[in-house]
Amino acid sequence: MSDLKTATGGKAADRKPKREPQQRSVRVVMLALMIAMLLAMLDNLIVGTAMPTIVGDLGGLEHLSWVVTAYTLATAASTPIWGKLGDMYGRKGIFLTSIVLFLIGSVLSGMSQDMGQLIGFRAIQGLGAGGLMVGVMAIIGDLVPPRERGKYQGLMAGVMAIAMIGGPLVGGTITDHLGWRWSFYINLPLGAVALGMVTAVLHLPKRERTKSKVDYLGAGLLTVGITSIVLVTTWGGSQYDWNSAVIMELIAIGVASLAGFLFVETKAAEPIIPLHVFRNRNFTLMSVVGFMSGFVMFGAVLFLPLFQQSVQGASATNSGLLLLPMLLSMMIVSLIAGRVTTSSGRYKIFPIVGSILMVAGLFLLSQMDTGTTRFTSGIYMAVLGAGMGFLMQITMLVAQNSVELKDMGVASSATTLFRTLGSSFGVAIMGALFTGRVQDEMAARGGGAATTASAQLDAASLAKLPVPVREAYEFAVSSGTHLAFLVGASVGLIAVVASLFVKEVPLRGAGPEPVADTAG
Repeated sequence: MSDLKTATGGKAADRKPKREPQQRSVRVVMLALMIAMLLAMLDNLIVGTAMPTIVGDLGGLEHLSWVVTAYTLATAASTPIWGKLGDMYGRKGIFLTSIVLFLIGSVLSGMSQDMGQLIGFRAIQGLGAGGLMVGVMAIIGDLVPPRERGKYQGLMAGVMAIAMIGGPLVGGTITDHLGWRWSFYINLPLGAVALGMVTAVLHLPKRERTKSKVDYLGAGLLTVGITSIVLVTTWGGSQYDWNSAVIMELIAIGVASLAGFLFVETKAAEPIIPLHVFRNRNFTLMSVVGFMSGFVMFGAVLFLPLFQQSVQGASATNSGLLLLPMLLSMMIVSLIAGRVTTSSGRYKIFPIVGSILMVAGLFLLSQMDTGTTRFTSGIYMAVLGAGMGFLMQITMLVAQNSVELKDMGVASSATTLFRTLGSSFGVAIMGALFTGRVQDEMAARGGGAATTASAQLDAASLAKLPVPVREAYEFAVSSGTHLAFLVGASVGLIAVVASLFVKEVPLRGAGPEPVADTAG
């Protein structure tokens, strides 16, 4: 018996020193992945701050929206394709390719000589960005078993908070001191670090290359369908009326393309999105919750700074800091939820509580008016942030846990895609309602001339307006945000219902053993 103990102890002793380097390896890889994730999140926020300077230099104001739209379209359309390519040909090489493509797009964007070039190069950059987020999530799915993944949720939420707070500040500083081209070139050192670290320390299990061909027809139909949806949500109610011929044609093209895509996927040997994953109840429910959280999150990020600048007189320079109560709450709650998930293996309660808090936060924000203090709005934002903290990473974790390991990229890309599409719909619908209400209130209170003159003014410009016009505009913005957030809260109830039907399936890899695969 003592011999058996000695032998067992010897084996345990052999394992212990081995596991610590493996854990260190995971931490180093996570650092590289977080840098890549930061690249994808920072870009639009930095460039958004630099846009007025870019337009002043290159001209082409009428094409301004396409600088953002081209990037968004390329990102959304390429997301599911990157995920499937990673599943088919190996995660590491595909991820490194997406980083290189993103950096090439960044360099070319910085070298643009006119607005047409910038739009085209932003599309290249967006293609790379589509692979960055999916690559990060899928590699984490391969690298860390679901039961252990909660440890890193706070880290991912922290990166998001850093991007949202630091993006506008970094963008403004770079544009003022180095010029707008450096808002693109700044990606190069970060990307080089991510490339070097991923190449050196990321070791995944060898994947057998598939002999099946890429589903090009399915990829094409899905790209056309997603492009049509994003264009409808981007143009509808702004550049074109919702019932205009252009919007109706885009809707028809989108519906026909997606219907064709679903048919093709039932026949393809290696479908871009295997439809069998939606037979899993949890995966489908998490796709719905992810769509709704995207709808709410990006709507809130758009309208909260506008309310605080226009109604509460905050400075536009610190627009990222205005979201601090929401982002800090989101980061702390995400960290706690991750730790509890890792220690207990239980997670069903988090989507339910998160959805309820999300709806409650939106309802509270809808009650803001011209008399609401920054402290009060900060508390309301913290409630919304807590809800998002419970949802943001749990949706990905449950979705990945619901599919086989061979479909990890598909699960990651589909969840990311639904969240992206949700954000497009959220910004479009809430934006259309907000703009309509502001225009109606301004027409009623400030006169037709004031409607145009006062649109989207910052605090400094508002201060120069006549008092009656300024008060009318503040009331109009307050009324617009009330309607937008109230609709967001109503839509968020769908996430509450979906969360109630989630089935608590044990998370894979409950314990330390699966970490041994990470050194591959």
